[in-house]
Amino acid sequence: MNTIRDILACHAPWGIYEAGEGRVAASPAGLRMTTRNVTARCYSDAQIHDYRLRGLHLPRRPPLRISLRARFSHPAHTLRGTAGFGLWNYPNLTHPVFPQTLWFFFASPPAAMELALGVPGYGWKAATMDTGRPQALALLPLAPLAVPLMRSYAGYRLLWPGIQRCVGVHEAPIHTSMTEWHDYEIVWGERFSSLLMDGVALLDRVPSPRGPLCFVAWVDNQYLVVTPQGRFGWGLLDAPEEQWLEISDLVIN
Repeated sequence: MNTIRDILACHAPWGIYEAGEGRVAASPAGLRMTTRNVTARCYSDAQIHDYRLRGLHLPRRPPLRISLRARFSHPAHTLRGTAGFGLWNYPNLTHPVFPQTLWFFFASPPAAMELALGVPGYGWKAATMDTGRPQALALLPLAPLAVPLMRSYAGYRLLWPGIQRCVGVHEAPIHTSMTEWHDYEIVWGERFSSLLMDGVALLDRVPSPRGPLCFVAWVDNQYLVVTPQGRFGWGLLDAPEEQWLEISDLVIN
């Protein structure tokens, strides 16, 4: 079991990452990750995590249950950048792996991560993905043919549902207020997983990402564009107002 006190009291297993104008600090309720006076000239991030950089050890494996309470400084239409909490496998240039996620994730426009049919590529959502599954890797040789075909509406509607199943993408938009406290739960099973808010399953018994994974909670000023039609992009956003993610009652067991 790991609590907010554990995170602040020791460096292991928890890590605190602050980049640019990002800061992590205790709050009356628990822990607050904050950015302020952020410009698009510099990446800013306030983050907690439980991976270890040496060897990039990812400590989490199923079965696992995570519960916490969280709220944000801004509603979805004014929060800038990305933010959220949950499990992922930390893909990056020095750890080039196929993304696996099981988390609550927010992205503001101009982000366009259009991974689930009928779900916008931005906004606040429950989401899971496992792009390294064998059935997903089997599709890679077909990508040069499939991507041009999906630039038409008919091609996209025909081809993407099967591809989405293969890469393990499931998403559910969240329409409740982000500025109010809510109870969140992640249940990661060996075969199936669920994401719940206030006791209600947003994603129920969807196929589990394989792992290993690590826990992360953050707020930053970046955006990402990834679409089935082959659009890719990344950038930084101005976020001059103070904005934050606050969490409390974090339990992982």
